[in-house]
Amino acid sequence: MKTGLTAKNLIQHEIIGLETTVSRAKNKSMEGIKGKITDETQNTVTVQSGNKTRKLLKEQITLTFTINGKAVDVEGKYLVGRPEERTKNEKGN
Repeated sequence: MKTGLTAKNLIQHEIIGLETTVSRAKNKSMEGIKGKITDETQNTVTVQSGNKTRKLLKEQITLTFTINGKAVDVEGKYLVGRPEERTKNEKGN
């Protein structure tokens, strides 16, 4: 787990490298996808699940992360935006 990562500051942290599960999705066939986030753009996250790579629209999903042994749900709409801008806000810039 990344240093300093908590449930409260998760959306301001870099999420690439974190394990996640799609807990809710507009497209129900995407629910249950589990894997590691390998890339992120303004509107998508890429999840490596076994030998499959899936690019998912942030607006249409809710991701569940496990932080300090606790499940934390994050609606993708809160992750929309350029990742570098979202993480910059954590530092007060």
